[in-house]
Amino acid sequence: MSRIKILPEILSNKIAAGEVVERPASVVKELVENAIDAGSTKITVDINQGGRSLIRISDNGSGMSHDEALLSIERYATSKILTEDDLYAIKTLGFRGEALPSIASVSKFTLVTKDRDSLAGTEIYIEGGRIKKVSDTGASQGTMITVDHLFFNTPARRKFLKTVTTEMGHIADVVSCQALSRPDVHFRLTHNGKEVLNWPAVQTPILRVAHVLGSDLESSLYPLDFQNDTLTLSGWTSDPSVTRGTSQKIHLFVNGRLIHDRGLQYALFEGYRGRILKGRFPVAVLFVTLAPDQVDVNVHPAKNEVRFASQQQVYESVRTAVSGIWKTPPQASPKPSSALPWPDAQTPAERTAPAVQEPLNFAYGSPSGPDPERFPIPPRPNPDTINPHPQETERSLSGFSSAPEPIEPASAQPMPTEWTLPEPLPSKFPKAQQTGLWAAKKFADATVIGQFNNTYILCEGDGELILVDQHAAHERIAFERLKAARFTHQSPMQKLMMPETFDLGYRETAVILQMLGDLNAIGLEIEHFGGNTFVVKSVPALLADREIKPLIVEISEAMTAYGYSPGLEDALDQCLILMACHSAIRARQPLSPREMKELLIQLDRCDNPHHCPHGRPTSIRWPLSFLEKNFKRTL
Repeated sequence: MSRIKILPEILSNKIAAGEVVERPASVVKELVENAIDAGSTKITVDINQGGRSLIRISDNGSGMSHDEALLSIERYATSKILTEDDLYAIKTLGFRGEALPSIASVSKFTLVTKDRDSLAGTEIYIEGGRIKKVSDTGASQGTMITVDHLFFNTPARRKFLKTVTTEMGHIADVVSCQALSRPDVHFRLTHNGKEVLNWPAVQTPILRVAHVLGSDLESSLYPLDFQNDTLTLSGWTSDPSVTRGTSQKIHLFVNGRLIHDRGLQYALFEGYRGRILKGRFPVAVLFVTLAPDQVDVNVHPAKNEVRFASQQQVYESVRTAVSGIWKTPPQASPKPSSALPWPDAQTPAERTAPAVQEPLNFAYGSPSGPDPERFPIPPRPNPDTINPHPQETERSLSGFSSAPEPIEPASAQPMPTEWTLPEPLPSKFPKAQQTGLWAAKKFADATVIGQFNNTYILCEGDGELILVDQHAAHERIAFERLKAARFTHQSPMQKLMMPETFDLGYRETAVILQMLGDLNAIGLEIEHFGGNTFVVKSVPALLADREIKPLIVEISEAMTAYGYSPGLEDALDQCLILMACHSAIRARQPLSPREMKELLIQLDRCDNPHHCPHGRPTSIRWPLSFLEKNFKRTL
């Protein structure tokens, strides 16, 4: 007897379903794409228990006749391609004819459909791939597909489904992305009978982008409009100052199809070269349109990968289009209009240029004077006790002003006459080792020379030239303060005079709801306001003058990618790192000599003064011998 056998049709359908139907979100994606291909103008997605118990997709598209409905559940039955040539010039989202039979083989599946010419609708009920019932039924034009108990007959697959919240988050992402690609279609999503999303059709695409990504981003998005002989590129991309910690907010579409393409992402980043930090990601919605025969979509079972006939040309076009935004001359900058809302009247050059700031006091931006919770101020020191060579100090600070700098700005409150600084942290090494190679090199012992590019503090001391990254250094100080406050349960908080209200996406809402207790414990007093809305009532004192929503969004996105469990130490540390980053002074922010000196003093008191919480170095040291060797003074 031959050992090689042809698999039964039901078993082969289950195997095919493993490629097409990975999770409930895969079902939603396939069925919504079919609804769009059918010319629907309204699509409703009803979900129960994250898709485990129910997925129902209803549309008002063209529908199917009785015979077409029966054919649609057969494998490789499709109305979208007929010949081999059609396979290489696909104009629709679906084309293989695998989705419906694959879904029906692993669920209790009901199809109700009616086309314009039929007097009655057709209802087909399938259980585990076997047709149980076919009948006429009353129905309006369109199609409604109900998927009950997904993976009921494949328990191994059902066992690997994630939590209801996680699966629902993936479904919300799928619907959001489809809504971005088709602003002319009304999308509605419910979960357990409660409305989650409701986006009516809009005439102006930027309005749909604002609905999906958040209305607060609308003023920070630049429209893209690029065209050459082979493709058209449109969409929106964010100001370089508006970035995220993950790439979740980058949406790439090729001929209306959502795809994942590292090359296109890299081309987008290249368009921002020199304008955003490594590890930060812009917000973008990009639509690439080219001839169907110039792109192969039959690459991956999920149809989320493509290949371009002229790959390098496509990538270069994206890079050129994005980088061209920042080179637009002022006189050519589009003005706001009702047809195509423009963020504001500023040119990209004006938007990316660092704002001119007044010198800061020790509160780093606070107009009311020093804030000892953020940056404690020492008593007026005796200059001789700081530097035994006052003439050298005077020369090293001469680059700031020819006149002596006042001790405090005129707008600052009187400085405390006495202020006790915390004692330096004890050394981790035995006293006998605190000499020679083990001697601690204190930043505060160095003489401040000045500030380079309003970003790096230049110092000299112990025969070395020292460069301190002011943002990284202050980030380390803020992180250790926040962490110490959490352990002592004495986090200084600032009540907001006007509580700040904001909306999040479904996935971010689910994460923040889990985190409310831990966020309150670290000084962020946040309450759920219903739906996807939250209100912030108090913040840590370090964040008193910072925008809160970008921090909350970044925390939610990071925790979604990182994975969050209440009380998880590593997750809370990630939150504190983000809070420290948002509270720290920025690059290209001018500091007075006194502020620079105080920053070095506080850095010395940190447990790890040499690295920021992200692991970047806070300083670089160049010995005099290194400099003399490079200047050929020594061999």
